[in-house]
Amino acid sequence: MITTDVLVIGGSAAGMVAALTGKSSWPKKNFILVKKQKEMMVPCGIPYIFGTLDSCDQNLMPVDAMLDKAGIESIVGEVTSINRESKTAELASGESIQFDKLVLATGSVPLKPKWLVGGDKENVFTIPKDKIYLDEMKEKLSHCKKIVVIGAGFIGVEFSDELNKRGHEVTLVEKLPDILMLAFDVELSKKIEEILAKRGVRIITGNGIREILGDKKVNAVKLENGEIIESDAVILSVGYKPNVDLARKSDIYVDESGFIAVDEYMRTHVKDIFAVGDCAQKRDFVTRARVSTMLASTACAEARIAGMNLFNLNVVKTFSGTIAIYSTAIGNTGFGTAGITEARAKAEGIDTITATFEGVDRHPGNLPDAHKQLVKLIAARQSGVIIGGEVIGGLSAGELTNVLGLIIQNRMTVNSLLTAQIGTHPCLTASPAGYPLIKAAELIAGKMRNR
Repeated sequence: MITTDVLVIGGSAAGMVAALTGKSSWPKKNFILVKKQKEMMVPCGIPYIFGTLDSCDQNLMPVDAMLDKAGIESIVGEVTSINRESKTAELASGESIQFDKLVLATGSVPLKPKWLVGGDKENVFTIPKDKIYLDEMKEKLSHCKKIVVIGAGFIGVEFSDELNKRGHEVTLVEKLPDILMLAFDVELSKKIEEILAKRGVRIITGNGIREILGDKKVNAVKLENGEIIESDAVILSVGYKPNVDLARKSDIYVDESGFIAVDEYMRTHVKDIFAVGDCAQKRDFVTRARVSTMLASTACAEARIAGMNLFNLNVVKTFSGTIAIYSTAIGNTGFGTAGITEARAKAEGIDTITATFEGVDRHPGNLPDAHKQLVKLIAARQSGVIIGGEVIGGLSAGELTNVLGLIIQNRMTVNSLLTAQIGTHPCLTASPAGYPLIKAAELIAGKMRNR
């Protein structure tokens, strides 16, 4: 039997970061990480192997190199069962690993709705983090002219744009009234939709899929309104579900939403067992409601918390809920969102004040690569605490979205943002006199004074 101080199950972002942070925090402890595949994909880079990149080989995480450098053992295999009492894990190979602490980072798997007629036909694809599957998918799609993507969240939008780059005729179908509607307020969603449509993607909103047509292979898609769209392939981008089968089999508590229940230290209900990443329960940072947010950035934050708290609780190192920081790009236009939208705040009964300011991300705006930059801020009306923000701009929008995340996490108010000191440069940022983030805060401050 193999023995270790810490066993990590799962080799994607959450598992890798939990092992690396744990080893850094507890260097005298032994760590073993078990992963199903030797080569692990960069999760957020998967859409780009179907357009910008040439192959899956250009989208691999250097997991083994990083683990080896840190002195962490890596095993390729599958854990089939966990014995809580004896603290042992059984592998499909027949080997057993005894541990003192265990971190579950088993991730998520793509949804394929059971009600979807024709979902098992040839050339109907989901988007797993599986190199073998994705290599085969890429090869088959290379022979397809017309492709329908179902679901216009971030992955669906990115896949549509990347396939369009390769010359495919792409139709993006979304049941909700707008694309990216759960992440952005409608006025920003409309702008993103216009950009994507101008690049050649056909977009259908307010209409879901009813059936996939064809004999053995896809030849068309039937929508809820009866419209039939000819198609050589269908990509289902309708979400993911937590991979918790191992936890359930091992009597580790899974909540009614299908996530492994955890506390702010990422501990499960079982002593010495932690869970991080897509398989672990999430709460919204602002509303405290349970949410199904699945992000690599959130997973890595949780993994660091677990790694630092494995053997001794650091009471200031806790995970206080997901801020849901998303960003993406279409061409040279970046989009980002953090916290909750105005629509979500209204649905939650939060009284808000919002403001939007559009400027330019260079000064003067005639400099090369200058791009319009729009910022929307959402603040709680009584306190002025900023609870959400959205950005459309150049490729710097991703980092500005991260700034919004820090503002929200530190519960900064509009007034504290107004007095913030920022560094600017003509080639790198908007003007200090017209910085969109601060100008949006000024507009909210004015509304608060005049209420």
